[in-house]
Amino acid sequence: MIEKKIIKKTSLDELFKKIKSSDRRIFAPVEKDGKILFSNVDSYNAVASDYIQTTLSAKEILLPRCEEVLRFTTEQKSANINEVVTRVQPTVIFGVRPCDAKSLEILNAVYMKDYPDTLYNKRLTATTIIGLSCKTSDAHCFCTSVGGSPGDTAGSDILMTQTDGDNYLVEILTEKGKAIVALAPQLFTVSSHDDKEKQLASVKQQFDASELAKKLEGLFDSVRWQKQSLRCIGCGTCSYACPACTCFDIQDETDGNHGVRLRCWDSCGFGLFTLHTSGHNPRDVQSKRWRQRIMHKFSYQPNQLNVVGCVGCGRCSRACPVDMSILEHIKDILEAT
Repeated sequence: MIEKKIIKKTSLDELFKKIKSSDRRIFAPVEKDGKILFSNVDSYNAVASDYIQTTLSAKEILLPRCEEVLRFTTEQKSANINEVVTRVQPTVIFGVRPCDAKSLEILNAVYMKDYPDTLYNKRLTATTIIGLSCKTSDAHCFCTSVGGSPGDTAGSDILMTQTDGDNYLVEILTEKGKAIVALAPQLFTVSSHDDKEKQLASVKQQFDASELAKKLEGLFDSVRWQKQSLRCIGCGTCSYACPACTCFDIQDETDGNHGVRLRCWDSCGFGLFTLHTSGHNPRDVQSKRWRQRIMHKFSYQPNQLNVVGCVGCGRCSRACPVDMSILEHIKDILEAT
């Protein structure tokens, strides 16, 4: 059973103080130069409000853009390798939209399957997600088309939904969530709200993800990929803004006999992503790279990992410098014969 309580908006600053006093750091949406970004905060007063979606997701808190994996030194024909010891501080990420929280299912399917990724797992274990339901949406939102909703609890340890006035319905979903509430139980009261749906944004389902996956199986050689990718400049913005993209590159940087191995975000939209040492590139044009992005999210991952590789947050479309809309392209694919 999901435990439900109520907290007043005026009590959130006190909750933040209790969280900070427990030696946890807090990341929350903050407005910077017209953008809403997750940042380390000390109080609730710094948290942004009245936004549909953050400009970038909270993914990099769990999966940094670039991180050291190991350091090494070389001597003649031998090498000494020292793994980097990553010290992880307990963390609370506040204000995560349900679509972003749901992206953890995708990250976990990649980084925790078969051989769990140590660095990712350490951060995940030490992180508590406090989600915030969506009261508004825009034309780029399509969470309901990929199995989510504006009030979806998946991935959150606590999900908060603003009710009438300045109160929030608090759904306590996991032991991590219970631990946060236990820091200041006096701030929470028993909830009498059984239905939060009327408080949520209305996001119309635009397509059926299973139907799309079936459609894609026969469109590998379709001319639509070239048509759709004509505007794409291969900048990778869509991948870097996406909460569900998981691709990375491993790079070694050396200075004489000393070096460091780095894991950095990468994108299948880059021309170098599949370039072989021989010079051959199986995805040598942008249309093939765009095809890979769509196929990977909506066909390969559902078939191989049993998750749709997209949460419908719409960030890629909002951020695209040439105004490509993934939702429009999906609808175009579904119209293919």
